[in-house]
Amino acid sequence: MRKLLITGASGFLGWHLCQLAKQEWEVYSTYNSHFIEIPGIKILKVNLTDFQELKQLFNEINPAAVIHTAAHSQPNFCQIYPQESHLINVTVSCNIAGLCADYAIPCVFTSTDQVFNGLNAPYNEAVPVCPINIYGEQKVMAEMGMLERYPLTAVCRMPLLFGSATPTAQSFIQPFIQTLKEEKELNLFIDEYRTPASGTTTAKGLLLAVEKVNGIIHLGGKERISRYDFGQLLVEVFKLPSTGIKSCRQKDVKMSAPRPADVSLDSSQAFGLGYQPLSIKEELKIIANHL
Repeated sequence: MRKLLITGASGFLGWHLCQLAKQEWEVYSTYNSHFIEIPGIKILKVNLTDFQELKQLFNEINPAAVIHTAAHSQPNFCQIYPQESHLINVTVSCNIAGLCADYAIPCVFTSTDQVFNGLNAPYNEAVPVCPINIYGEQKVMAEMGMLERYPLTAVCRMPLLFGSATPTAQSFIQPFIQTLKEEKELNLFIDEYRTPASGTTTAKGLLLAVEKVNGIIHLGGKERISRYDFGQLLVEVFKLPSTGIKSCRQKDVKMSAPRPADVSLDSSQAFGLGYQPLSIKEELKIIANHL
């Protein structure tokens, strides 16, 4: 079996990716601060920001491909700690692209829909980037730096992700479900639009990218939806009390990082390659059945 190196095993996406990848690959995955064990995966504690340690990792594993998911992916965190987040989001990403170039192996990187300003959705791969928060800026720098060092890098722009909780991470739906179960108030934006996809679906997209993609590709879901309408679907599928859901506007909520209003992705390029997200409702039903 070919060896696949996945960074960020303890992250939400990294964990879902490991589950799927181990069916076809010999998987090695890294974590830094959140210890995790995943059956069938060789887990390694690595400080990716230490270049010598990173280089040694490549030497020891000699991977056939790399998927880099490790990141500081909370926009508010990046806004408050720009230097700390730059290190993992930009420097490490560029170093990984450089090492993949040295080894001449596929390099897949998880970028974000936050590279856009939210004023001209839906966005396809040809639209110029224009981030409005530091997280988006860092991902743009990583995209450019990685493609410069290794033009064959697959830059996968990820949508808002949801799915089953992992041992060390959850998606945005877990706190939503908890709040509604407790019949507390849940304020959801009616003016923020995304094209969400599940952790499992996007993991399939990343494995597809290993084989088929060079350059930029979007891995969004097939539906453009507001947070509020997503909440209504959660209520319906998980049979939750709906009394707590209240609508609010993004512009009325103060956050450290500014948020773009509509970063819906046009992912038809990926659909053409065989990337097939289910409807949000179908995805939620699968998650509900696994609880």
